[in-house]
Amino acid sequence: MTDSVITKSVQDYYGKVLSSSKDLKTSACCTLDTMPLHLRRLLKDLHPEVLERFYGCGSPLPPALEGCTVLDLGCGSGRDCFLLSRLVREQGKVIGIDMTDEQLAVARRHLDWHRERYGYQSANVEFVQGQIEELVAAGIAENSMDVVVSNCVVNLAPDKVRVMREVLRVLKPGGELYFSDVYADRRIPDTLKTDPVLLGECLGGALYWEDFRRLMHDLGCPDIRIVAETPVSLDDEEVIAKIGMVNFRSVTVRVFKMPLEDRCEDYGQIATYRGTIEQHPHAFDLDNHHHFETGRPLRVCGNTADMLSKSRFAQHFEIIGDKTTHFGLFDCEPSPSVGEASNTCC
Repeated sequence: MTDSVITKSVQDYYGKVLSSSKDLKTSACCTLDTMPLHLRRLLKDLHPEVLERFYGCGSPLPPALEGCTVLDLGCGSGRDCFLLSRLVREQGKVIGIDMTDEQLAVARRHLDWHRERYGYQSANVEFVQGQIEELVAAGIAENSMDVVVSNCVVNLAPDKVRVMREVLRVLKPGGELYFSDVYADRRIPDTLKTDPVLLGECLGGALYWEDFRRLMHDLGCPDIRIVAETPVSLDDEEVIAKIGMVNFRSVTVRVFKMPLEDRCEDYGQIATYRGTIEQHPHAFDLDNHHHFETGRPLRVCGNTADMLSKSRFAQHFEIIGDKTTHFGLFDCEPSPSVGEASNTCC
């Protein structure tokens, strides 16, 4: 298949084949018990049709978003956009981009419903039709986004390098890409990459994790952080017969747009969390191996110190030390390989 044929196949699957999340053939769709409590409480204020047409595989909605401008890649029916609307507050802004007419129709139909529900004077959510590989054509300006999120969509894009290059273009310096996607424990055979059902179920286009890591390294992001991951079960005999030899996991990662080193280096720096992020008064997890208790100093590598001090998290941390003295490699617990981490979505 050409890229355009793959795109049309995905559009048809999400616009015509699926009528609700109950039609999915895998467990990739994140369940309520894996969503943080404070987000679960917000679901009651979402329109039922928006919830019914949700096809994500995680909960890629990071904290500390008040007043931010956030872009949701492949927003679908708008579930995460409407959740983000609450998180950025009325002074923030959310832009959702999707290529499927049927999904966008659902999202746009309920724009005013959510605005009234939230008590906002004007809607802070905008839905744009377009492809996530072509953010220029969609009118998304360079260095304009504080945060970019995506929920099980990047695997559907035929040109993932172009997607990530566009994300880094539109992010502000110090901005964050925080997204969930499905990854494989091996490279998918070419004969299965274009199967319409496997594509639509987020399996055929899933990247081998190491290829994703290499892709991001080549784009200037050598330190990507796993926040959480959970196994994806294949719940359909036809799907199992085709691709049952591959193990899949839904992984939530964060990537910062800033110069970072490709190894954790020790500069004797210490980070202390102030406990000031809403919904995280006692502790904050940067990733699956950096747990910051409020008020408790923690030795950190240079990359972690930069992530905390040169991003929107800067006001929430005290960083002691700089990079004038180098002490060699930092003894930092590495992110586990896909398939070895915790069993909850972030």
